[in-house]
Amino acid sequence: MSKPDHLYAMRHSLAHITASAVKKIWPHAKFGVGPVVENGFYYDIDLGDTKISEEDFPKIEKEMKKIIKQGQKFERFTKPVDEAIKWAKDAKQPYKEELLNDLKRAGTTVAKDLDADELGTITEGDSKVEEVSFYQNGDFTDLCRGPHVEKTSKVGPFKLMRVAGAYWRGNEKNPQMQRLYGVAFETREELDKYLEMLKEAKKRDHRKLGQELDLFVISDLVGPGLPLFTPRGTILRNELVRFSEELQRGIGYEAVWAPHMTRTELYKVSGHYDKYPERFDVSSVESDDTFMLKPMNCPHVAQIYASRPRSYRDLPIRYMETTTMYRDEKSGELHGLSRVRALTQDDSHAFVRHDQIEEEMRGIISVVKQMYMVLDMPLSVDLSFRDDGDNYFGDPKVWDKAQKTLEKIAKEEELDYKVELGEAAFYGPKIDIYVSDALGRKWQCATVQLDFVQPERFELEYTGEDGQKHRPAMVHKAILGSIERFLSVYIEHTGGRFPVWLAPEQVRLITVNQEDTTIKFADGIVERAKELGIRINVDNSNESVGKKIREAEVWKVPYTVVIGEKEIETNKVIPRIRKDIVVQEKDEPVDTEIFLKTVANEAKARTNKTSLYGVPKK
Repeated sequence: MSKPDHLYAMRHSLAHITASAVKKIWPHAKFGVGPVVENGFYYDIDLGDTKISEEDFPKIEKEMKKIIKQGQKFERFTKPVDEAIKWAKDAKQPYKEELLNDLKRAGTTVAKDLDADELGTITEGDSKVEEVSFYQNGDFTDLCRGPHVEKTSKVGPFKLMRVAGAYWRGNEKNPQMQRLYGVAFETREELDKYLEMLKEAKKRDHRKLGQELDLFVISDLVGPGLPLFTPRGTILRNELVRFSEELQRGIGYEAVWAPHMTRTELYKVSGHYDKYPERFDVSSVESDDTFMLKPMNCPHVAQIYASRPRSYRDLPIRYMETTTMYRDEKSGELHGLSRVRALTQDDSHAFVRHDQIEEEMRGIISVVKQMYMVLDMPLSVDLSFRDDGDNYFGDPKVWDKAQKTLEKIAKEEELDYKVELGEAAFYGPKIDIYVSDALGRKWQCATVQLDFVQPERFELEYTGEDGQKHRPAMVHKAILGSIERFLSVYIEHTGGRFPVWLAPEQVRLITVNQEDTTIKFADGIVERAKELGIRINVDNSNESVGKKIREAEVWKVPYTVVIGEKEIETNKVIPRIRKDIVVQEKDEPVDTEIFLKTVANEAKARTNKTSLYGVPKK
């Protein structure tokens, strides 16, 4: 068994050990599912009125360690599905019984993130299930496909982390269970490293920093999942969007605009209507039409393309729009900026001939690489391709050619990539781009998607060189993805220490007194700074200079400048530079004009280090 496979089996085994321990402590426990997740596992548990708290974790872990020490074997066996249903009924496990009945009836559990394969079905496809597999360790038996380690003593170090509410099968109409999460690794060193990372992540929590740095607000009166951005947060957003649009214009994209709601019919034609149950429907007292707040933008730009005849000479046609879309996400899944109901995307679409796909994708990849190089976030890529299933639209030959093109680009661009078969959307292959943050966590942000369906659904055409009508391919892309979600990642990546070009406040002046000459000198610097486009503030409060400096540090201002008699006399300043942007430490006076122009140039060049006392390191 390879290391990844063994780690998966180990975590899966620990999920069962957790359930076994819970059953020992609370014999009335009823169980849902216990899958492996990133870095660990969870188990959904129904204890009736009994609530698991973090105070219960030590006794659960103690019981788990007993089971591990006993070295109980994981023994696999199968049962005919009818016998399995009887087992679930006799064991008073209604959730298992429900899953088994679904398997018997349809060959699938139709459960969120769970299918027949997870439960060890013998049959394939949608045929009726005849047998299911079980695993037993000690006196605990569970319905499961596996895999597991040989015996309980073969699992590595673990720790229970948290418990959260989770609706059975992800449906709010179903009973709410308790989802008990744990993490597990091969070695104690790996576990300790992960736990230390979590401590640092807690310090960097974007919700905490968003409040401390006055970036955004969540108002109960406005509604959950609808963040409001302050002036400081809006600067951050706008600078990121400006950079994204600048890069896109560089490869030929033009700005368009679409309204925030539309007739429902548009999404019925595009095929999105039934695929977005999270939609916001809008009624009108003036019209019999039904409307929706837009959950995506692509059907709108398809109408712009369709508004006039197109020739092969016109293609590629490229549109970009940074626009807000609306999805009625479940309240329990809303989380700061990372999961919202109003999400803004740097959403762009290109209409290309099939022979232009490679060139278009190369241009997009170059833009993505530039963006994240500047943001100092390493990239990795998933190529989401079709498998041999029949759930895909369009000519398999076209798909095959497109997929080969995408992998060729990934290789030649030296991207860190892997192929994920069966992960393509029904309408085309895609590139999911992941960024790594300062803590080593990976986040899916940018995406590039080929689409062969919408041109067909909307009957989009162009006249080819042969005089015949042809269908273009549609390329969807978002460089940052959801701006809100990206900000949640980036705030935590930087810990709120934004580079000069993104910092809401780039320079802070601190006056040593409130004398007219001091205030006048500071005002002159502010005036010149604003001429250069620098975001600057003055602290001329009655507080001590030391306290003012500490306050500037709390706000994570890149440059802090103290203004006193010497600075006025020489017209030179000694900037205090935030430690993370320093190239070399110096304590030398700098002409005020040179200092201001340096800051302005750093912002314009989008550098991550200061060039004040030397050339920034790459």
